[in-house]
Amino acid sequence: MSSLPPRAARHCHNPVNSLHSTIYFSPDFTKELAGLGIEDRGAAYFAGRSAAMGAVGPGAVAAAFYNFNYALIARHLPAVWRTASPEAVLAARLRAVDSTLRRLLGEEACASDEMAEAARLALRATEGCTRHARPLYAAHADLPVPEQPHLAYWHAATLLREHRGDGHLAALLELGLDPLEALVSHTATGKGMVPRWVLATRGWQESDWDAASGRLRERGLLDADGELTQAGVALRADLEDRTDRLDLAPYELIGEQDVARLTELAKGFLVTAALAGGFPADLVGKG
Repeated sequence: MSSLPPRAARHCHNPVNSLHSTIYFSPDFTKELAGLGIEDRGAAYFAGRSAAMGAVGPGAVAAAFYNFNYALIARHLPAVWRTASPEAVLAARLRAVDSTLRRLLGEEACASDEMAEAARLALRATEGCTRHARPLYAAHADLPVPEQPHLAYWHAATLLREHRGDGHLAALLELGLDPLEALVSHTATGKGMVPRWVLATRGWQESDWDAASGRLRERGLLDADGELTQAGVALRADLEDRTDRLDLAPYELIGEQDVARLTELAKGFLVTAALAGGFPADLVGKG
């Protein structure tokens, strides 16, 4: 039984994770990776997110990222490591994080007492994370914590994001949602990426999307209009509840008061970043 209010951990994770995600939409990230010779956006994403695991191939990334088409990953990995080493990619990513957060949040916010407090709380929460069966979290947990508060906060956000994400994959497997079924059902909630973004970034075709939708309809999870049925809504709720249970430890560690405070700080930074154009306007919805 959790000592936290219902879904408090999830409500904290969401804005923390979202600020982390700004890096993948940032022109600063594209510029930094291009400076290493990685000019393809897909290659930059796979390299940037997987570099903490070393010079891995497509199999490891397909397993850890879950919802990308293996063929797309194999188009870029392991070839990208002949262009730039994982160490060089990680350094470029951190430079991009620095410039992105300074641009989206402003110099004053990055150097503020609130940012230092958020970094302290988030880093303390990561002490409740565990490495076993969590490859992306474990790889990032081996990286040093940056000294500057805004970079330390982003680093902690990355750890919390990947810790929850690794647990989420276990829940997807248990509930029998394959990579594209997970994406289709998430989009049907209105909270996932629109199909156009999924198809443009995950390496799937419209025929793959339609086939996954058909499988969900056969299971009674999706109706003829692409909306979640009552069973589909229940399954997605069960999925998130299972993920919550696997991700409670970091938030239990810091307790209700600090979870509430971290949520407040994270939401403030996220709103500022969103208003500054940190995310594409057409990213989320049923599209």
